Amino acid sequence: MSAHTDAPRPSLAARAPLLIVLCGCLIAMLSFGPRASSGIFMLPMTGDYGWGRDTFGLAIAIQNLIWGIGTPFAGAVADRFGVTRVLWIGAALYAAGLVLMAYSATPGMLHLSAGVLVGFGLSGCSFNIVIAAFGKMLPEKWRPLSFGAGTAAGSFGQFLFPPLAAGLNTTIGWHQTLLVFGLAMLLIMPLALALAGAPPAAKAGERQQSIGAALGEAFRHPSYVLLVLGFFTCGFQLAFVTTHLPAYLMDRGLSIAVGGWTLAAIGLANMVGSLGSGWLSSRMPRRYLLAAIYFARGLAIIAFILLPANPVTAIGFGIVLGLLWLSTVPPTSGLVMLMFGTRYLAMLYGFAFFSHQVGGFLGVWLGGLLYESLGSYDFVWWLSVALSFASAVINLPIVEKPVARAALPASG
Repeated sequence: MSAHTDAPRPSLAARAPLLIVLCGCLIAMLSFGPRASSGIFMLPMTGDYGWGRDTFGLAIAIQNLIWGIGTPFAGAVADRFGVTRVLWIGAALYAAGLVLMAYSATPGMLHLSAGVLVGFGLSGCSFNIVIAAFGKMLPEKWRPLSFGAGTAAGSFGQFLFPPLAAGLNTTIGWHQTLLVFGLAMLLIMPLALALAGAPPAAKAGERQQSIGAALGEAFRHPSYVLLVLGFFTCGFQLAFVTTHLPAYLMDRGLSIAVGGWTLAAIGLANMVGSLGSGWLSSRMPRRYLLAAIYFARGLAIIAFILLPANPVTAIGFGIVLGLLWLSTVPPTSGLVMLMFGTRYLAMLYGFAFFSHQVGGFLGVWLGGLLYESLGSYDFVWWLSVALSFASAVINLPIVEKPVARAALPASG
């Protein structure tokens, strides 16, 4: 077969990279917002239906697990066919899940809507797919900061949506709030058009890999395995805090508003943390940056659970944790891209994210289960501390260089 020699028309990413970043960031903001607000809905839903926190916690745990399971597959489809279709399907499932959640009067319906449908929706339209699109579409000089910007935009969704959810819950009720959020997810569809584009062609001399070969190469690479294992802790902590922190603060005598604003403070501070992490990840060894983030998280949690509970300590904890919240994402995605290139970035980062979401499943589920059996969240908080320090150590041996590949044989 003869290769096409016509010079391709410059892509939208080459002509208007800022537009790509802006639309991708809006998608990340919209998709992360309702997911970050789940804790605001726990007490009104469990109160109305007489469920335990373990019932609601299991639904969000299923959501985290399905999100993690679906992300590598969504990434593989995006790598093969482009991200727009994946974003459309994800937005439709997400919207359907939120609308159905508003009418979920049984645990089974809650687990289907908030768990399965929203989980698969997130796997197709969350910031993970956006970041992978940035890695493929944007010029190299734009990538490190765009990874931080996409993550920070998700954080802005976390800043915007929980106080909005808390306010709407008290004015129009939690059912209608979920319907509003579901309709908002449909805005992702037109924004996704800006990320349309064919996957980049392989560079001259670059090995054409199958999906199976790419997976085999990654999971035989010790540094990738360490990165994947370390990311487990991030998911455990984020999902536990997002879902159970508002209820934990109410248990300690604070209002639901303080819970909403604490989650908002995490989101706002995370915009700074994610952008700063994106900037730092191109200026220092990423393994040291990850180790420092995990270690600092452990110290922050220790301080929070030992200090007296009041609005100042709660929101102060939100700010500190927010600086460390999704700041793991730019160095993690950057390491995957450095090791294996951009061809299967969405899929390989997706498998790292699966580990993250297994952690999320356990964080949310154990939070509810142990609260119902022990009457407090203390054990899970201390488990989070131990995992923080373990992940700090796990990231240190990572080798930051491209995987060694044999050159293509000369064509005759």
